[in-house]
Amino acid sequence: MDGNFRKYFGRLTGGMAAMAALALIAVAAPASADTGDEIPVGTRLAARTHPAVQLTSITYSGEVVVPSNDVKQAAWDQLTNEATQAVLAGKIPSDERSIAKFFFQRVAADVDRYLQPVGPERTVKAQVGGMCTGWWVTPDGYMVTGAHCVQMSDEELSQTFAQQALAKFNKQDAKNMINALRNFEADKEMVELVQQIYVTFNSTHLEIRGLQKSLSVLQSLPGGGVDKTAKEVPAELVSVGESYPGKDFALLKVNGQQNLPTVPLGDDTDVQTGDTLYISGFPGLVTNTPWFSIESKLDPALTEGPYNAKRSTQEGVPYIQTQAPSYHGNSGGPVFSRAGKVIGMLIAGTVSENGEASENESFVLPVSIIKEKLNEKNVKPSASLTTTKYNEALDDFFQRHYKDALPKFREVQALFPSHPYVAKYITDSQQAISSGKDETPQPMWLWIAIGAGVLIVVGGGLLLLVLMGRRKKAPSSPQGQSPSPAYGGPYPGSNGGGYPAQVGGGYDRQPVNGQVLPQGWQPQSLPPANGHQPGRTAGGYEAPRPRDYDDPQRPGGGYDPQRPDGATQYVRPAPSPYGQQQPQAAPGQGPADSNAPDVADLEREIAELRRQLQHRPPDA
Repeated sequence: MDGNFRKYFGRLTGGMAAMAALALIAVAAPASADTGDEIPVGTRLAARTHPAVQLTSITYSGEVVVPSNDVKQAAWDQLTNEATQAVLAGKIPSDERSIAKFFFQRVAADVDRYLQPVGPERTVKAQVGGMCTGWWVTPDGYMVTGAHCVQMSDEELSQTFAQQALAKFNKQDAKNMINALRNFEADKEMVELVQQIYVTFNSTHLEIRGLQKSLSVLQSLPGGGVDKTAKEVPAELVSVGESYPGKDFALLKVNGQQNLPTVPLGDDTDVQTGDTLYISGFPGLVTNTPWFSIESKLDPALTEGPYNAKRSTQEGVPYIQTQAPSYHGNSGGPVFSRAGKVIGMLIAGTVSENGEASENESFVLPVSIIKEKLNEKNVKPSASLTTTKYNEALDDFFQRHYKDALPKFREVQALFPSHPYVAKYITDSQQAISSGKDETPQPMWLWIAIGAGVLIVVGGGLLLLVLMGRRKKAPSSPQGQSPSPAYGGPYPGSNGGGYPAQVGGGYDRQPVNGQVLPQGWQPQSLPPANGHQPGRTAGGYEAPRPRDYDDPQRPGGGYDPQRPDGATQYVRPAPSPYGQQQPQAAPGQGPADSNAPDVADLEREIAELRRQLQHRPPDA
């Protein structure tokens, strides 16, 4: 191969490689779709964790018994004298309202000094309770919540029944006392003051008979939230600790469950002072507000705030102080790190002087205590397949890969038909696909296939350009010779000699030993052409023998190609290692068929190129 051709061929092959690389780059899979604004941490956490956060309910029922009441006459007469002296001394105005207010304030300050229980007893069947937050830790129904969410002290029970079950008695008793003051018109302030007297008296002398307690979980409806049709599933109390400031932990078990959504547990060391904490649960401040629908106000809420400090109670129980807001009803709810793992449970919050919740501080039981209590009952937290698939679908959804997310959401729905949110995500994904918002990338194998196809097209086009260029630069055939018609023709040797042509090569006539044989004629025995031995060219050069047999004169030679009658047996020659050259026309014969198709010239050029590449000097 000459130097110019080597340079040309090198540039050509380099160009092909570069174009192939460009082709692959052009069809490579695109980078991840631009998701626009980054999805906030709280949004992802709420989507992932809310399915596992449930509303818990504790219910006490029984018969409430309170006695009737009457004044203690001696104490009442003494109070009347004190009021008279106060008016005479000018300490209180002399009008009826001022004197009545003086009486009621003194009684409310010491109810049992002025009132006493009497018969008959009054009874009412009542049912009271409260709501908290709980969360699934296993797919088969183990739930964590706070100890104070599953039990009440006697004092708390009395107060709760007095507030919720005795309202009717309290109002009636207050009305009777005001009526005893003849011709007295009591305003709102006076009515509330008298009612408070009987709230105190009745709750103090209240007795509960036939008390029963039940625990349940209100499973969220499809689409989220809870309403009056929500199914209350009974829960068994497996373990309970001491209410705050103790280890305020309780473990519930709901039987007959499978594939429940769960949340993962982290470690105490996952967070430190300054980190943002996220509280999930059902804030009573909202659930007790009358203006919102039940469905919406019983949907979990997410609040966030900084980790302020680590505290410890006098009993040595650790608690985390945070400014993440919490309210009555949030108790028992999980508290998450930015990574989405539970690092504790909301237990308590600070309250104002009037007993209302304050947003200033909340207190979280660390996850290490939760793990300790779970280990005592040999409960191993685990992720459900529902949660795994749901989180994968959410990742696709937030990247706008709706076509990838849709089948995963449907799988979640099949695993857990009661999932509260998956139905909405399915609808949202379908609508996004229909509106052309899907940005799901094509699978990698498709990009590879397209790249391979482009590479083949580019390579084929470049090869065709090379061959056409070589064809244009090739010299014209010498006079008296014609280009070889096609593959399968005679391989010319030096000095115009050549190998015998293949018989049945597909053309009408083929030269054999310098003679043209009719189509289909098979030679049997022919004399040597021009007095030469078979296989020797007109110029005296003996062409290489075909590879179909070995030369008997060479080591390991094969059979003798001469037939017994001395005629040469014609066989199909093997392709020459020197490639294909232009054949010499047989003596007395005209030039070969000049009407051969142009593709023959192209094929001849390929054969010549092959020959030159195979027989270039080693140092070329």
